[in-house]
Amino acid sequence: MNIHEYQAKALLKGYGAPVAEGVAVLKVEEAEAAAKSLPGPLYVVKSQIHAGGRGKGKFKELSPEAKGGVRLAKSIDEVVAHAKEMLGNTLVTAQTGEAGKQVNRLYIEDGADIARELYCSLLVDRSVGRVAFVVSTEGGMDIEAVAHDTPEKIQTIAIDPEAGVTAADVAAISKALALEGAAAEDAKSLFPALYKAFNEKDMALLEVNPLIVMKDGHLRVLDAKMSFDGNALFRHDDVRTLRDETEEDAKEIEASKWDLAYVALDGNIGCMVNGAGLAMATMDIIKLYGKEPANFCDVGGGAGKEKVAAAFKIITADPKVEGILVNIFGGIMKCDVIAEGVIAAVKEVGLKVPLVVRLEGTNVELGKKILNESGLAITAADDLDDAAKKIVAAING
Repeated sequence: MNIHEYQAKALLKGYGAPVAEGVAVLKVEEAEAAAKSLPGPLYVVKSQIHAGGRGKGKFKELSPEAKGGVRLAKSIDEVVAHAKEMLGNTLVTAQTGEAGKQVNRLYIEDGADIARELYCSLLVDRSVGRVAFVVSTEGGMDIEAVAHDTPEKIQTIAIDPEAGVTAADVAAISKALALEGAAAEDAKSLFPALYKAFNEKDMALLEVNPLIVMKDGHLRVLDAKMSFDGNALFRHDDVRTLRDETEEDAKEIEASKWDLAYVALDGNIGCMVNGAGLAMATMDIIKLYGKEPANFCDVGGGAGKEKVAAAFKIITADPKVEGILVNIFGGIMKCDVIAEGVIAAVKEVGLKVPLVVRLEGTNVELGKKILNESGLAITAADDLDDAAKKIVAAING
């Protein structure tokens, strides 16, 4: 689960991280009062969407020359003018795709005198099985571009979970970021605070880009991105309340109600698979034969008939889907249960596109028998390669 920048900053502020004063607004009419409540005279008006690259983004409804989704304002009138242009319009960034995202809220923040921009993130480094700081002196940029062009400027410092962030860790991070003076002193409290927040809130990612050194020498969190482990949200009612469903795909929201691992994609072949590895292989072979998957959908190892039917209905609700491939290996999950779930869903929502089903494993013969005797237009496949060929051929007519 992701949250907005202003929510992430409020959470970090609770852990003692240095953040600027700011106010979130939902209406243009709120912008003036929000700006007046800040010290000024420099303000920053930030679009709040779940996507990066906001500053370089463009609004669909505005001219190409219009400023992006993060703007400086030197007066309250300018804050209001920016709010009028941004709220309710669609911001397109490198991460939103061409469809973009509608800006439904802004964050009006006090400006900062920036001397240096740095990059700092925390994530689980699976190569060492520890939470790690990933830092770079190249802040304010796409970290992917830095990794590609100048990988030597990115350093990773893994943290011993028993010791936590030690003085030696702080020193190593500070050295990697070339921190001195007041900034190095701030680091002694900031980096342990970030680590504590990451662990206590079960985050999957905490990214501060940029972390800035101000002209007075102190550190400040200028932007913050957070992603939380969905499997741990039951422990964090305070985090769950921050969820903004308007930023999420409606199909993904429905899938979460059924505990389905579902991610909407841009292709035209809907996929229903059990097991993340098998799902990835299924998407790969679809691409191998010249088509694109419309989703990642893992129904899990122990799904019942109702869960399978729910997954099928979510897939068929996508108007981009021109064909569906069901690929199930029955281990814990039985093939006959899958067959019954698919048939129940087809009878409820109808079948307007080709459907290819490949079953293997426990009760496979019974599953195939159920499908074959259903009287529905379902194409059986012998293996994954055969299934991919058949669904692509069916779509191509």
